[in-house]
Amino acid sequence: MFKELFSLFAVFIALFLFGMIIMRAGLLPLGGELFQRNVHRFTDKAWKGLLIGTVATAMLQSSSAVLVMTVGLVAANLLTFRQSIGIILGANIGTTITTEILVLDLSHFIIPLLLTGLVALFIPKKKAFSIGCLTFGLACIFIAMDGLESLAYPLSNLPSVHTLFHFTNDHSFTGILIGAALTGLVQSSTATTAIAMGFMSDHLLTLKSGIAIMLGANIGTCITAFLATIGASKHAKLVAFANIWLNLLGVIIFLPIMDVLVQVVTSMTDDKMQQLAHSSVIFNTICSVVLLPFAQAFARFVEWIHSKSQTYQ
Repeated sequence: MFKELFSLFAVFIALFLFGMIIMRAGLLPLGGELFQRNVHRFTDKAWKGLLIGTVATAMLQSSSAVLVMTVGLVAANLLTFRQSIGIILGANIGTTITTEILVLDLSHFIIPLLLTGLVALFIPKKKAFSIGCLTFGLACIFIAMDGLESLAYPLSNLPSVHTLFHFTNDHSFTGILIGAALTGLVQSSTATTAIAMGFMSDHLLTLKSGIAIMLGANIGTCITAFLATIGASKHAKLVAFANIWLNLLGVIIFLPIMDVLVQVVTSMTDDKMQQLAHSSVIFNTICSVVLLPFAQAFARFVEWIHSKSQTYQ
């Protein structure tokens, strides 16, 4: 029973990640080209960088992809580190679009999306292929979401999992660690949040625990950008460090006021999954917008704190 459940759990996570990769494969030729073509025009001011970072991440459905491209641009001296700050702030906002999409009840569109995707993938045109990847990947994501939700209750009956849930519900910091570790493992904060949503829908995790996991996922997603800086210039590494500091400071600030965030999102909707999605939007938007007027000061802080770090050299 234990092996069967965790095998299915791993399959649905793999299907979710596969869907994300396929969907990005369709979006990247369009969004990636648009992002790199316009990035220079929209980074002379931090607020412009925030806008292009938000739009590009919403189009690519991946803050990691945008940050990796940004690291590449800085490494190639096509963009300065300070110009990248706005993009980093925007990427954190844009990534919340995915979680909002996940809570929509689109399960009845799964078959049409799969069929549309399969047909479009066999049409020998670039745009048709992109549409095929987008629809097929989206269908895989919704299939995985339904699977994760169906496994939530059987998994919770396992003594070890039940104990972990109970402990997480009583200790928010544990949720942050789980979120960070799981995201570092699967390389997707969206997948981690989706898993938390599945358990919350069956009332196995409290909203506060789900928010804690979401906060941890924001820290864990920094790993991808950091890995992209291996062997890169010191200025490119600063992009990854800035992303880490943004999310780390945001979590530190929000941790004491999580009860306030819980009250805010519960007043907005009764749906548990929507509450977690809204929490992600509120957290990332507030962190980015509050820091926006201090973008250059934040850049100087990152430069100063890593000026003598061995990983910076």
